[in-house]
Amino acid sequence: MAIAEVPVRPRTSSSSQSHQGPFINEPFYDFRNEENARKMRAAIERVRGQLGREYDLIIGGQRIKTTDKIKSLNPSKPSQIVGTHQKAGKEHVEPAMKAALKAFDSWKNTSVEERAGLLFRVADLLRQRKMDYMAWLVFEVSKNWGEADADISETIDFCEFYAREALRFAKAETPVQLPGEHDSLSYIPLGVGAVIPPWNFPCAIMAGLVVASIVSGNTVILKPSSDSPTIAAKFIELLEEAGMPEGVVNFCPGAGASFGDAIVAHAKTRYIAFTGSREVGLHINKTAATQAPGQIWIKRTILEMGGKDAIIVDADADIDSAVEGVAQAAFGFQGQKCSACSRAIVDERIYDKFLEQLKTRVEKITVGDPAENSGMGAVINEGSMKTILEFIEQGKKDGRLLTGGTRATEAGEGYYIRPTVFADIPAKSKLEQEEIFGPVLAVIKARGFDHALEIANDTEFGLTGAIYTKSRDKIDRAKRDFHVGNLYINRKCTGAMVGAHPFGGFNMSGTDSKSGGPDYLYLFTQAKSVAEKIG
Repeated sequence: MAIAEVPVRPRTSSSSQSHQGPFINEPFYDFRNEENARKMRAAIERVRGQLGREYDLIIGGQRIKTTDKIKSLNPSKPSQIVGTHQKAGKEHVEPAMKAALKAFDSWKNTSVEERAGLLFRVADLLRQRKMDYMAWLVFEVSKNWGEADADISETIDFCEFYAREALRFAKAETPVQLPGEHDSLSYIPLGVGAVIPPWNFPCAIMAGLVVASIVSGNTVILKPSSDSPTIAAKFIELLEEAGMPEGVVNFCPGAGASFGDAIVAHAKTRYIAFTGSREVGLHINKTAATQAPGQIWIKRTILEMGGKDAIIVDADADIDSAVEGVAQAAFGFQGQKCSACSRAIVDERIYDKFLEQLKTRVEKITVGDPAENSGMGAVINEGSMKTILEFIEQGKKDGRLLTGGTRATEAGEGYYIRPTVFADIPAKSKLEQEEIFGPVLAVIKARGFDHALEIANDTEFGLTGAIYTKSRDKIDRAKRDFHVGNLYINRKCTGAMVGAHPFGGFNMSGTDSKSGGPDYLYLFTQAKSVAEKIG
């Protein structure tokens, strides 16, 4: 049973939207349709035939090979190499920066219509090859078909949405025109940005950070995650095919502790756009705050970090709906989302009934190779698997294991873990406070709605949250007092849609950057006010 159940919007005969019209979210495939399933299986076989090839660094349009390599492995079959990549080191920092600065000199003066046109062409190309790109996600990060569809659809959405936003920003006007003056306001690019995306949305977040940067007139040094460089390389191929000039995006997989740190600290780096863990995000923030010799600006940081997201289930909730929402949010993509539900806070009056139904629902989830569209694939790598299993052992001490709790060795050689639910987890415990980033759900009993809200807010994070209730008063209180960047009412806390749900969190969850929202491109630009006296 697939856990990634997303709303299916029907596809028309031509899914390409008019770039002149309003933004429309990219529709998802319905894989209950056998023709769609057949096409996806064919895409998987096409991509299977391309596994293992080698990809170069791309700096200023030049292809570069290195002695050290990064091998991207299939988490579902770690013996299978998805792609071999060159490993950028400190010696590549200056060439990458020089290439990006050179490209910036002309790219910043390229018309916004031309920059937006590049994004529209990328969106069109990606639509034509959507299932192939989905298949790359199946192999590189073990996403099932539905989760891969959501990732690539969001990538298309970011291209379409940010292109339109850039065109809108270009029409900015001052609120007041003084008599005798012509007053104008424009949003100009910042410069060279370091883009450091995660592996869990290796196309959507990576591409979103890149296209927001370049449509605003910036140039980029892209350091993708070492767990997912291949899908980034495939996206660079699209940008080049769509006509991106050399040096606008420089593709530099490498270690965070060497290449990544050096780019963040470089005097010419104007901003850092990062999505990942709290620890790395805080390190980047601290490094960026230190003025390097020759640095003439305050570096901007755009940070999306972790979450410890909660779904509150009130006593009057529709339990069937709440169970489904919690299961999907907790175990979609193996719980490896910053928005995943890792805490279900349930009113004591329905606690036992909720647990009974949740156990039944979770035990229907299939674990196995996502190439076969299992409900849950493997976690990203061996280190992650070991960390998750350590959390599970802690959970056995602190609470009651309801289901799961072990590796799913029967699924194959991959890093498979059964969907795991712990009941009776106390507030303030390790499982209730720390981000696990895996298929582990802690269920906490609440004395009532006030107590539930108190537990939900009592972490250092504030990314997503949800409540299930029929009470208008409690909904209104949650809107006011549930301190998260993205709150959902009577639905799961994952699945943010570009345009409808601008995404970003509070506290240690990041800088509330609100990707996919109407103010996002402000972060990649700076406002210039010009007053010209007339006559």
